[in-house]
Parts: sequence; C-alpha cells; structure tokens
Amino acid sequence: MTGPIRLKRDDTLSADALAMIDESEVEQAAIYPPEVRYAFSPEQLLNANVRFLTAYRGGQVVGCGGVAPLDGYGELKRVFVTRAARGTGVAGAIMEGLEAEARALGLPVVRLETGHDSPAAIRLYERRGYRRIAPFGAYAENGSSVFMEKQL
Repeated sequence: MTGPIRLKRDDTLSADALAMIDESEVEQAAIYPPEVRYAFSPEQLLNANVRFLTAYRGGQVVGCGGVAPLDGYGELKRVFVTRAARGTGVAGAIMEGLEAEARALGLPVVRLETGHDSPAAIRLYERRGYRRIAPFGAYAENGSSVFMEKQL
C-alpha cells in the first residue's frame, strides 16, 4: 500500500469510521478482557464531541483516531491502524492530525490510556514524546493500563 496519506475529519457513524472502529474492537477483544477495555462506542464518541479522523491511502481507509475535548486536556480515543498499513507512517500521520486538532481546540495537553499488551502502540507514543503518568480522569489503576500524556 503506497501513496500519500490523507486524513479526513469524519462522523463516527460513517461507514469508514464504523469499519475501523469494528476492526479495532475485534483486535482489542483478542488481547484484553472486557473489564480493562475502555473504548467509547461510536455513539459515545459522537455524543462526547470527539474530533474523529479517518486515514486513507490509495483510496482505502487504513486507520482512525479521535481526540475528546475534556477539562484542560484532550484524551485520545480509538487510535487504530489496519494490520496491512502498520509500519508505513499512517499511525504517525494520525497522531499528528489528532495533536493538531487538540491544539485547534486550545488544549495544552493530550492524554491517553493504552494497555501493557500493546507494546508497539506504547513505542509509538514514546517516540512521539508521550510520557507515562498516573491514572487520570475516571480511570483507576488496574494492572493492565498504561497512562501517558504529552504537553503540546
């Protein structure tokens, strides 16, 4: 899969967004038990005013992610890249797009929750300048989650 990466601000109920959300959910369900999966449903993303991006390459949807505007920070939600597009720069493009969305919203910090069993995601976030922090918001320590943030 080659060609430029195109990001599009999308409705979380669009066919492409739903396809990426569904694919990410299947992958997460294979790794983590339900009690440590905190992903918002497409409707929750919409209701929380999440700025959601879908990524395209060669005319195909290859990833997605959102940033939820919260009190004083943005929280990344549903960052996902298809297996075929991993390692090709799509994840970095999505992250750049989400950080730009957070800046446009005037948010000084972006935070996220991911899992210990997602080492490639953790490496991506660390390479992009995210550092580990204590649980934030409504999250509690559960032995599985990794919490990170980046000052914008």
